Amino acid sequence: MKTKVLMVCLGNICRSPLAEGILTSKVDPAKVFVDSAGTAGYHVGNPPDERSIAVAKKYGLDISHQKCRRFSEIDFEAFDYIYAMDASNFSNIIKLARSKEQERKVKLLLDEVDVGLNEVPDPYYGGEDGFEKVFQMVDIACEAIAKKLM
Repeated sequence: MKTKVLMVCLGNICRSPLAEGILTSKVDPAKVFVDSAGTAGYHVGNPPDERSIAVAKKYGLDISHQKCRRFSEIDFEAFDYIYAMDASNFSNIIKLARSKEQERKVKLLLDEVDVGLNEVPDPYYGGEDGFEKVFQMVDIACEAIAKKLM
């Protein structure tokens, strides 16, 4: 049985697609399934932000095939681990939980590592360097998660 991990940000176009691509590259796909979603439905059906695609490509990852989707209550049943990129999205996810068991599945991504921050900043309104910084933070966290899942 595969372990299922869901990465969640606001629009599912910047941070969570990067997290999905990065973690997928670090685990055995026969044992771990990784997906991503957003708490808002602004970009449903669209590919990730071009800047996320570009920074992923810089590190040999292709996330261009991903399609944005909205987080749903069904995700609590479908996934073993749900990682939120920041406190606001964490709160939005927890509000949809119907049990303590579902709440326990939800964590902040950066709680897995010590990078001096507890939230992955949203790079959407910034420049290219913001996407690079987000990639580096998410990469460190995904490395720790991959080791836990092995």
